[in-house]
Amino acid sequence: MKIHIETDRLLMRDLMDEDVNGMFAMDSDAEVHTFLGNRPISTLEEAQKMIDSIKQQYIDNGIGRWAVVEKESGHFIGWSGFKLITQVIAGRSNFYDLGYRFIKQYWGKGYATETAIASLNYGFSKLDYEEICGMADVNHIASNAILQKIGLVKRNEFTFDGSLHNFYSLKKATWKTLI
Repeated sequence: MKIHIETDRLLMRDLMDEDVNGMFAMDSDAEVHTFLGNRPISTLEEAQKMIDSIKQQYIDNGIGRWAVVEKESGHFIGWSGFKLITQVIAGRSNFYDLGYRFIKQYWGKGYATETAIASLNYGFSKLDYEEICGMADVNHIASNAILQKIGLVKRNEFTFDGSLHNFYSLKKATWKTLI
């Protein structure tokens, strides 16, 4: 198990096959998928395929979303971190997207903000990214607020999966003035 980031309350580590039940709990919840195309999964096999896909991203791209584990309980509570986006989205391609998703019972505890800040700092200081981007459905008030709170700036809007989304980014040079 490779731990990439540790905060006061959380560990962010590579996803493992043992996370399948947590991934299923998160991604089978229709409410979690409200702003994600409304396509929750329905089997453990689908959860395992998602883990396998992310593990392949680690190999192919050197990066992928990380499991988030609550230190106090040891529970898998979701994922956060980066994904290399290679397809054209919002007129851009080949960018690092900062994202997060959590099991509903862990919402409202500040974990998304905590992992987003930690990821942003790690991406710029350890991975030496020049720019970090983020995307959120325009109606997902909490996610948009987090991206803005951590310093990302809205650049434009685009349609994805039939829904209007905001596209955000932050350059390393600008980040250095914020810290």
